[in-house]
Amino acid sequence: MLITHDTRCALDTVVDLVNTAPEDDTADGLPDVAALGDFVRNHEISDVGVLSEFDLSAVRKIRGRFAAVFAAPDARAAAAQINELVAAAGTTPRLTDHDGYDWHVHYFAPGASVADHLAADCGMALAFFVVAGEQERLRRCEAPDCRRAFVDLSRNRSRRYCDSRTCGNRLHVAAYRARRKQAAG
Repeated sequence: MLITHDTRCALDTVVDLVNTAPEDDTADGLPDVAALGDFVRNHEISDVGVLSEFDLSAVRKIRGRFAAVFAAPDARAAAAQINELVAAAGTTPRLTDHDGYDWHVHYFAPGASVADHLAADCGMALAFFVVAGEQERLRRCEAPDCRRAFVDLSRNRSRRYCDSRTCGNRLHVAAYRARRKQAAG
């Protein structure tokens, strides 16, 4: 599957956004407007004005909607979520070549809120996966104590963990120790 630069950036952004949601006893990764500002700067989200509590609330709301896409049991359910997100954002596809990047498509309307910007651009990036029949690549980590979202871009769709160096390695070491313990009697 060919993934353009802007689609890859949108995928990275939506994964990072979903992973800011509090899980069990973890704190919200977007606790305040300053954290949202950092998120916007770190992901180089363009055309964002002054952020407010309203923006924070709206971004948290769409974060939950994106999480539902990753939890969708099939392409039809994922498509329904994505369609609602993109429609509510009032998408206005337009070509742009800003900040040293070559021509690419923005799906958000000029002057859109940061939540609508994210819903439109990230929603369309996820839509490309559904259209390509690759919705199953939108996954949650299989480590029992993790559940972070990720996009499986492996050639054979075999990635199971958000990070093989942390979650994957930790589970492999635990399984090895359990086998050793069982063998020792």
